[in-house]
Amino acid sequence: MIKKILIAPFLLLIRFYQSAISPFFPATCRFEPTCSHYYIEALNVHGFVYGNYLGIKRILSCHPWGKSGYDPVPQKKTKSN
Repeated sequence: MIKKILIAPFLLLIRFYQSAISPFFPATCRFEPTCSHYYIEALNVHGFVYGNYLGIKRILSCHPWGKSGYDPVPQKKTKSN
């Protein structure tokens, strides 16, 4: 429950960007899935702290001299007993 409350404002901001800001600019993301979709998935899979870290890291790597191509969100590590 707390996890959803913490990530809700970030999801709202990203969805606002996707619907109200992004359509007015040319598609320039070098990755698949796009950085905004990646950020949403990272928050949903990994939670607030690590999801924000992954999302910000991805946005900072999306520049002309960076990598490109398919880059999925890493799977959540599970404890094996």
